[in-house]
Amino acid sequence: GDDNSGRKVITFSCCRMPPSHQLNHTRLLEYLKYTLDQYVENDYTVVYFHYGLKSLNKPSLKWLQTAYKEFDRNYSVLSSPAFNIFLTISFSFPRYKKNLKALYVVHPTNFIKILWNIFKPLISHKFGKKITYLNYLHDLGQHLKYDQLNIPQEVIRHDENLWRKHKGKLPPVVKVPPPRPPLPTQQFGVSLQYIKDKNKGELIPPVMKETVSYLKSKGLKVEGLFRRSASIQTIKDVQKLYNQGKSVNFDDYHDIHIPAVILKTFLRELPQPLLTYDCYDHILEITNVESCLRVTRCKQIIQGLPEHNYVVLKYLMCFLHMVSQESIYNRMTASSLACVFGLNLIRPPKGNTSLSALVPVNLFTELLIEFYTNIFNSRTVPGE
Repeated sequence: GDDNSGRKVITFSCCRMPPSHQLNHTRLLEYLKYTLDQYVENDYTVVYFHYGLKSLNKPSLKWLQTAYKEFDRNYSVLSSPAFNIFLTISFSFPRYKKNLKALYVVHPTNFIKILWNIFKPLISHKFGKKITYLNYLHDLGQHLKYDQLNIPQEVIRHDENLWRKHKGKLPPVVKVPPPRPPLPTQQFGVSLQYIKDKNKGELIPPVMKETVSYLKSKGLKVEGLFRRSASIQTIKDVQKLYNQGKSVNFDDYHDIHIPAVILKTFLRELPQPLLTYDCYDHILEITNVESCLRVTRCKQIIQGLPEHNYVVLKYLMCFLHMVSQESIYNRMTASSLACVFGLNLIRPPKGNTSLSALVPVNLFTELLIEFYTNIFNSRTVPGE
C-alpha cells in the first residue's frame, strides 16, 4: 500500500511469526533485508504490528547479537526482540535508514514504551521523530490508507477487543465519501482517454509533457533524481493547480524534485496502470525467458498495448533513457530508475504487488529503459 504521501509501506506482523524452534532466523534476516532492498532507493514507511509476539516466537538473544554484528555495532537493545530486528535493519544500517520516513508501532505494550524511554537518550532526535506509537488501527488511518494493507485477522480482532475493553464499543467505521465527478481539466486520478478527450486529442497528458520538459532542461544531472521526496503540501498544491487547469511554473518552487515527484504521482494514480492489467502476467514471466531473448520478449509484450498507452510509454521511456545516459552525474542507472518506476507502471488487477513480483517488474522496466531504441523502433502511431 501507500501512505498519505504516496510512499510505499512495508508491514511486519509479529503474529505471523512461527515458534522460534520452527523458524530459521537467518532466513528471516535475509528475507527482511531483501524486502527492504526493493524500496530503500526511495522514501518508504514501515508499519510494525506488535500483537502476537510471545515468548514462544521471540528470537533468541544470541541470534539478535549476530544480527547486530552483521549491521552495526553502535546501537544497543531498544525494545522487544522482534522490534529489535526491524530497528537493527532499518535504522542501524545507513542504506536502510536514509529514506525511511516513518515507523508506526501499532498496539505497543508498556514494556516497549518503557525501554524506548530508557534508551531514547542514545538515539538521535531526528531518528526518534520517525517513530509513532498507535494504540488502535483507527489511528493508523490518519497516516495511511490502511485498508490497502494485508492486516492479519488476529490483529483486527485484537484491535476490536481493545476498543470494547477501553471504549465499551466497536471502533468507528471510517466513512468513505462517494467519489466526486472529475473536473473537465482533471489530470490526476483519471484515465488517459479522459485527459485526451479534454485536451483536443493530445496523446501526451499536459502534466507529463511539462514535468518531462522541465526535468530535461534542468534536472538531468541532478544526483538522486526521482529518489528524493518533496513537501507533501506542495505536491498537493501542484496537483490541485493541474486539476483546476491552472498554469504551473516549477521555477517558483526552487526544488527540482517537485516535478519529479509529480510525474511519479501522475503515473501511480492512473486508474489503470500505463502497462495495463492485461500485460501483468506476461511481465511476471520475463525472468523465465533466456537472457538473450528478453529484449525481444519485452518488445512483443508492449506491441500488445493500446495505441495511446504505447505512445505515452514510449515518451516516458525515451526520457528515462536520457536520464540513465547521465548516470555518471545523477547516479540513476537504468536499474535504479526501474526500482523507482516499476511499481508505478504496472500492478495486479486485485490486491498488492507480491514480493515475488518485484524482481520481474523491475527487470522488465529496466530493459525498457536500457534498450529503449531497440524496443520502440518498429511501431509508429498516428499523431505520435
